[in-house]
Amino acid sequence: MNILKLIFLSITVSLTTSLQGQITLNNPSFEDEPADATVPMGWFPCAPQTTPDILPGFWGVYSEASDGDTYVGLITRFDGSYESIGQRFIERLDDETCYSFNIDLAQSLSYAGYNEPLKIRIWISNKKCQKEQMVFESEFIEHSEWKTYKVEFTPEKRAKYILIEAYYTDGKITRTGNILLDNITPLIPCSKV
Repeated sequence: MNILKLIFLSITVSLTTSLQGQITLNNPSFEDEPADATVPMGWFPCAPQTTPDILPGFWGVYSEASDGDTYVGLITRFDGSYESIGQRFIERLDDETCYSFNIDLAQSLSYAGYNEPLKIRIWISNKKCQKEQMVFESEFIEHSEWKTYKVEFTPEKRAKYILIEAYYTDGKITRTGNILLDNITPLIPCSKV
């Protein structure tokens, strides 16, 4: 019996040690019931008067998810509006610590006329839906198949929120485009990657 307790304790310590420093997001694969103009569980909208879509099944977007059953679509419009989402980290990010995570990105070739390629920008901050430090800007996503992108950054100060936005260019956005997001991996200190 003592050997079983020792094995159990050993496995528990190993798992705890391997997960130490790992920060997971709530619902990182954007799983929810597909719907238009809706934010998946665990996330909140950050752009005024506009929300993303939980896909597939709306606006002519039927691609399969890269992970799970659903994913999020963000768009930009000719009037300068754009979509963004955010959430509070389960644990605050430490300043001066390098973090790394992956995100899957794609573009839908058919999204109710919002068909041009976009970028995403990822921000961290200490206030909900604020843009204090940009930690990632993708290239224009011009592929309809899912591809994984690595994000690596060091917070300038402790941060507790993440914001992901559809992006085209500084100034007035005049592009009707889309970008699809799925499968955000846990944030892991860079030295453990």
